[in-house]
Amino acid sequence: MLFMKKVIIDSLKGYKWKIAMMLVLIGINIYLLTCPAKIIGNMIDHLYDIEANKQVILSNTYYLLGICIVLLLIRLVWRYYTVYINRGFQRDVMLKLFERFLKLKVKEIQNIKNGEIMSYFVKDIDELRKFLYRILSYLSRIIYTFIIATFQMIHGVNLYLTLATLCPIILTSFIVIKIKKYVEINFKKAQQRFTEMSEYIQESTDSIRTTKAYSCEGSQLKNFILKNRKVRQSDNAVDVFSNLITTCMDICFGFCYAIAFIYGSHLVLEGTITVGELVAFNGYIALFVNPVAWMPGLISYYKRAQISYQRLDAVFHLEKEKITVEKTKVEQKLEGNIAIQNLTFHYPEMLDNALENINLEIKKGETLGIIGTIGSGKTTLMNLLTKLYNIPNGKIMIDGKDINEINVETLRENICYITQENFLFSSTLKDNISLFKEDYEEEEIKDSTKKAIIYDEIKQMPEGIQTEVGERGSDLSGGQKQRVVISRAFLKNSSILIFDDTFSALDNRTSRSFVRKY
Repeated sequence: MLFMKKVIIDSLKGYKWKIAMMLVLIGINIYLLTCPAKIIGNMIDHLYDIEANKQVILSNTYYLLGICIVLLLIRLVWRYYTVYINRGFQRDVMLKLFERFLKLKVKEIQNIKNGEIMSYFVKDIDELRKFLYRILSYLSRIIYTFIIATFQMIHGVNLYLTLATLCPIILTSFIVIKIKKYVEINFKKAQQRFTEMSEYIQESTDSIRTTKAYSCEGSQLKNFILKNRKVRQSDNAVDVFSNLITTCMDICFGFCYAIAFIYGSHLVLEGTITVGELVAFNGYIALFVNPVAWMPGLISYYKRAQISYQRLDAVFHLEKEKITVEKTKVEQKLEGNIAIQNLTFHYPEMLDNALENINLEIKKGETLGIIGTIGSGKTTLMNLLTKLYNIPNGKIMIDGKDINEINVETLRENICYITQENFLFSSTLKDNISLFKEDYEEEEIKDSTKKAIIYDEIKQMPEGIQTEVGERGSDLSGGQKQRVVISRAFLKNSSILIFDDTFSALDNRTSRSFVRKY
């Protein structure tokens, strides 16, 4: 089963050598960062007699300059690796999530609002990306710094001074643990309110023409201001607790410096350490500045990523369609003989039957018109013929075979279903008719538009069949959109052709033309 954990692991496996190289370079980088403090401390210990130690001081200066150049080169390389891995991971997860949505059953995806789907792709994946970036770039440096810098402090200066300086960090860690749970609570609330605002924006933009027609701009704006205010309040709460953690860490770091100066000066006076070693020790403490400051941010991003991970994992747990059927091998081409026997169906979330005891038979080449009131189950029957929902065995037969024993891919390849929704993509008319497939010749597409009685109108457009249409075909009239969609049916040349209220936006003359011809 393809769940979120496997998606992440599979993605990171593709970058394992780059990750290993990056971690090695970061380790070298941290070690080299400890060298300037040691060099400067050594130089200070030799300043008591500048003339006698001139060559030593000069050599240390060159050594320090060389380390800075090497550090620059190493940082450029590992930062490139970090960004490359991070963006590649985002691309991989986004691709897997998009593939998953395409394979979900209709009953699963129809309960997810558009705004929520967008938040998965925009906010949740981005939270995982940010956390991965901080794991690779920040957590690795924190670990290396604590190991390498602490070793240098103990080995090169003094054990007891090191332990005394690190004590405030341990105490502050307990305080951070107490505060971080409030970050999680408020981030969950912020995430939910962001999703609600995204859904509202999606609905408002989709209904912009209705809003303008009924002069509802004022009420729409008020509702948006209210939702936006709630998002701001939630985000502010997250920032307050996150900043509180940062403040605690800043205070902790101040105590570390104070202990180092007071206790370190005492050790200098006793002759236990030199002035240069004390200066080097303070240089080592400076290496902890960024890692200590990053720790609360890592905790905050971990909590955010954890919530986003759970949301995305829930999507990957949704049931997907079973595209292939192992037990029966069918021909790729269906004849189109349909038989429905005692079919009764109700939607999973509904108690009442949408269809009850339906029996009919349609032979190859025959045409059947189904008339009924709104909600009588016409569209439901069409959805069952294309296996958008599961049905019991033996209820729908095509060419004498149970529809449940026919591969979904084979079934839908032999059925052209023109739905009530005349959906067009923001692309060319050619792409909308061929649905981005390269299998069709220009002449085939041209013939399909002629059969759909849209060819003459397309020919008059500035770019002809290559004319770009706006989002959802906003540049076309309702009738034009319907005929563009209908042309898909004639291009596909399927054995079974289903029109679900497809002529609703056509004028009477065009509708009669279709009836006479087909």
